[in-house]
Amino acid sequence: MLANGQIVGDGSWNLRVLVTDLQTERPIRVKGDLHIGGVMLRLVEELEISIDWSDHALWWPEQNKWLTKTRLTLDQCGVQADAYLHFTPMHKNLRVQLPDLRTLDVKVDFSVKVFRTVVQLCKDLGIRHPEELSFCKPLEAHHLKCNYKEWPKRNKSENGVHKNGGGAHHLAPDTNTFIANSSPGGSTGSLDKPPFLCAPITPQRGVQSSTPINSPSGNGTLGWRNDHFTSLNGSYMNNSDSSEFLNGTFDSSLAQSPASISSEARKTLVRPKSLVEKARMNVAWLDSSLSIMEQGVQEFGFLCLRFKFYDFYDLNPKYDAVRINQIYEQAKWQLLNEEIDCTEEEMLMFAALQLQINRQANQPQPNSDNGSVITPGEDDIDAALTELETTLEGSAISNNANDITQVPELHDELRFLKPKRFTLKGYKKYWFTCRDLHLYLHKSKEEMIHRTSPAYTINLRGCEVTPDVNISQQKYGIKLEVASSEGMSEMYIRCENEQQYAKWMACCKLASKGRSLADSSYEAEKKTILDFLQMQKPTDSPALNPNSLNIQVEDYIAPKYLKKLKGKLLHRIVEAHANVKNLPLIEAKLNYIRAWQNLPDYGVTLFVVKFMDSKKEELLGITHHRIMKMDLNTGDHIKTWRYNTMKAWNVNWEVKHMMIQFEEGSIVFSCLSADCKVVHEFIGGYIFLSTRSKEASQTLNEELFHKLTGGWS
Repeated sequence: MLANGQIVGDGSWNLRVLVTDLQTERPIRVKGDLHIGGVMLRLVEELEISIDWSDHALWWPEQNKWLTKTRLTLDQCGVQADAYLHFTPMHKNLRVQLPDLRTLDVKVDFSVKVFRTVVQLCKDLGIRHPEELSFCKPLEAHHLKCNYKEWPKRNKSENGVHKNGGGAHHLAPDTNTFIANSSPGGSTGSLDKPPFLCAPITPQRGVQSSTPINSPSGNGTLGWRNDHFTSLNGSYMNNSDSSEFLNGTFDSSLAQSPASISSEARKTLVRPKSLVEKARMNVAWLDSSLSIMEQGVQEFGFLCLRFKFYDFYDLNPKYDAVRINQIYEQAKWQLLNEEIDCTEEEMLMFAALQLQINRQANQPQPNSDNGSVITPGEDDIDAALTELETTLEGSAISNNANDITQVPELHDELRFLKPKRFTLKGYKKYWFTCRDLHLYLHKSKEEMIHRTSPAYTINLRGCEVTPDVNISQQKYGIKLEVASSEGMSEMYIRCENEQQYAKWMACCKLASKGRSLADSSYEAEKKTILDFLQMQKPTDSPALNPNSLNIQVEDYIAPKYLKKLKGKLLHRIVEAHANVKNLPLIEAKLNYIRAWQNLPDYGVTLFVVKFMDSKKEELLGITHHRIMKMDLNTGDHIKTWRYNTMKAWNVNWEVKHMMIQFEEGSIVFSCLSADCKVVHEFIGGYIFLSTRSKEASQTLNEELFHKLTGGWS
């Protein structure tokens, strides 16, 4: 039977497709055995518009997925007569905030996995090793007030739709990342606004333009007010600015950020007030195994690009001017935003380095090439020979370790304290020997020489080593947390001076990683510690006149020290600056990064969890080489597990419980402050980063990354 030229009963049906570029709906007569590529071909033929459709694909809003496998049939994809598809560009405009808080308008692929999108964006920005970065959604202060699992559940009657201004926005299903579906009590209500602009949402923004960027009538500008976003050159950036940037016009400016930023950009930061709030900030990371679109981000959406994994590989001033600057900026804002703690002396040192960086920014750099510092007269061959010489010297030192008569040892008289409950005993002097990754404590020098039974033996491998230093009080201490049957036992070592402290601190840090005093990096580690201490010392002869400086101390000092040092801040910063006044730009940034990496809390990503054998909430800290069970209120380490003792890790995706098997046993926990997929990705990501080496191929193994972090296959 024929009806309107169609054979009724032949199994065909009308598939409704919205062509987003034209904002028009087209019904296509199809059968279930028609493949996706055939649907798009038939649609383009019926449109009869001669434009390039090669970047377009089918998006299924109801199922929240792309139909990019063009050889699959409609039946295989589950597309039936009630489906409503969008024929839309895969590359869309995205507003991205960089680590230095400047915002770019970029066009990225919304149809591929986030990992691939970040890789391509970093290539455009000139940032090497994109595997260290990822996207996260912006937060507001009220997001830190409760855990992810305590957020109000979606009202089932809404069927995943929020209505605003007469339009319907389909919410994505739970994609194991932060998708806030409704505003919690006491919030600003911003989450009830159009799709997934979780924060910051300000009423001053205009309505988004409905005209597609690449349509013939599009004017290429966003419908938002540009005064909320600063550009690379200090003016405001629109889409045309972004395209110039991606063509290389602004390459050099990414390697140097403005000395100050707009108040609007600074408002995008939320300041955590406790360890729990620091942990809740990690809810916002996107899932690297899903596309941007699948995680509720629409065209003209706002995301933050951040360094996610604190394991920076091969930082080279010659090639990494942009990368070094963005790492420095992320470190700076972490300190100023109190996301990471430091002492008063350390804060002043960071402020001094920041002042030197700002002063050097507009100065010509000696022997510089695109902002990088090159040793005079050194070319690539000289650099390679120097590196080879260092490697061979290191190997020679290490090889001597096989001869027992050549194994280096440290000997010193130090003070020691092992705190016990209900005792007020102070430090006692012992003669220390460090040998074979162990500390041996003897009560007298003679006992140490004759190697009689020590009073204490401490295995340093796998222990936690934390500085306990106050330069103004001449306090040079080392805090050790050593694994024991009861958990982590605290011990304290007190040194007499900074030279003694540097050699014992370097020794303990290397031993905790399983490296002995014979390791070629021992001297370099000791020098780094001494340099770090030297930069914190105040000087009697400042190089600058405080009255000649026109700076806002709020841009240099974290809020908690502003009141404490009120009235003295500028003078204290200038005094500290005298220690770093001769550093060139790139060297000052590298010193800032090294000092940041030496902080006790550096690189610890926190989550609120509940272990299966416990009724109370605890913290889980994840770093590049270990996992830590920590006290929720104090941050004290309760138990530490190293990745090199990990045998397997698995997730029960139905109940969202994670199990990790170690050589000493297994742990099972649920994550309360984020989805367990985020925790899974951090662990897998760090294991992936540990496979990098100069000997291995430098081609990024995306398949291995997704195997280690995906958790679904």
